[in-house]
Amino acid sequence: MLLLHGWDPYYPDDPFWFTIGGATDPGETLPEAAARELREEVGVAIDPALLGVPIAAAPIMFTWAGMVFDQDQTFFAFPLDDVEVSFAGQEALERATIDKHGWLLPEELEAGDEPPADPDLPRVMRLAVAAVRARD
Repeated sequence: MLLLHGWDPYYPDDPFWFTIGGATDPGETLPEAAARELREEVGVAIDPALLGVPIAAAPIMFTWAGMVFDQDQTFFAFPLDDVEVSFAGQEALERATIDKHGWLLPEELEAGDEPPADPDLPRVMRLAVAAVRARD
């Protein structure tokens, strides 16, 4: 699964892995927002219709840059082959707090030294792998 690696600007010594994501813009559907965020954050353009139905959804509350976020998160999964990741579309604060991307398996994330931002991420990754395999 394609993940990003970065940190909270208030805690640069505590990096973590996280999914691509963000908020919906007014009038945007969840698949449209997911496709836009994918394009902005890693330079991968896809048709929102390719996302299908969400594989998981859950509320989450966290702090980042001194702000509290209380939001609903929705996850989509789809296969990607040989894509070039680019951070060129990121906003300045994203570029300052994201240092790399990685293609990780849930087991690699669980065994790694740096935790996921959301402890539920390995479970969601397993759901994503199952959903992509079911499409084949």
